[in-house]
Amino acid sequence: MRTMSTTTAVVLALALAGCATDGPPSVPGAADARAASERPRVLVNKDQNGVALQGYDPVAYFTDGKPTKGNPAHAAKHGGATYYFASHEHHQMFVADPERYTPQFGGYCGYAASINKLSPISPEYWEVLDGRLVLQHNQRAWDAWHKDVPGNLKKADANWPGLVERNARPEKVLVNTDAMGVAVQGYDVVAYFTDGMPVKGTAEHESVYNGARYRFASKEHRDRFEQDPAKYEPQFGGYCAYAASINKVSPINPRYWSIEDGRLLLQHTQEAYDLFYKDAKGNLARADKNWPGLVERRGK
Repeated sequence: MRTMSTTTAVVLALALAGCATDGPPSVPGAADARAASERPRVLVNKDQNGVALQGYDPVAYFTDGKPTKGNPAHAAKHGGATYYFASHEHHQMFVADPERYTPQFGGYCGYAASINKLSPISPEYWEVLDGRLVLQHNQRAWDAWHKDVPGNLKKADANWPGLVERNARPEKVLVNTDAMGVAVQGYDVVAYFTDGMPVKGTAEHESVYNGARYRFASKEHRDRFEQDPAKYEPQFGGYCAYAASINKVSPINPRYWSIEDGRLLLQHTQEAYDLFYKDAKGNLARADKNWPGLVERRGK
């Protein structure tokens, strides 16, 4: 165990060596940087592949009056996410007027937005209100929302611009997840800040943000995250911070971590951690400079 005076973090030293990367370094070009800077910032509930609504067809809620799974063969991009449709007809309807069919509040839970949070949704909990598709997280959120639908809709509308301002990210993302879309190997990102150590999360307490699913050790930690996900998400898409500083993308070990200026940084190995802390300030600045180009070249 070792403590770095420049951080609040405690790092558990493991018998691992090397900082493997998945490709040779490259120099970000002006075109990459320009393209990254020009991409709009969005806040939309999508999976690690950029698909919204868990692959359900947004048009079907209006035309069929029920949740209907979409088909990747009928796909369209809009507002930083990809939508699937059950038929070519639905696809064409969406393309002709996407704002009509796009779910409200970025496809996040309507009730959560009304209390100034970002929560996932279940496609089974939905309704069309004055021509607007609104989804909810679960039965509990549905019931709370329906205690005052007009009032909660008004609150959600009032809160949404602030949620976007705090939490929006470029529409193209590069995020480190497993095959199920889970980030940080299922470790609780809030626990790094509150408990000062890596803590495994559970599927029972799960939330979504910026193309990743995050798991937490408790409901309290999940609630903290949903109130301010941008505060707790790991930097550099949850990839190795030192690798980003040398313009590479590498995996991480959740036990090698630190918090710098309120930002959660993860590293690949003890060697990567030590190299990063030879010049933490400089390496962080270099990683920040490199990251938009890495996202532009490798993101989705």
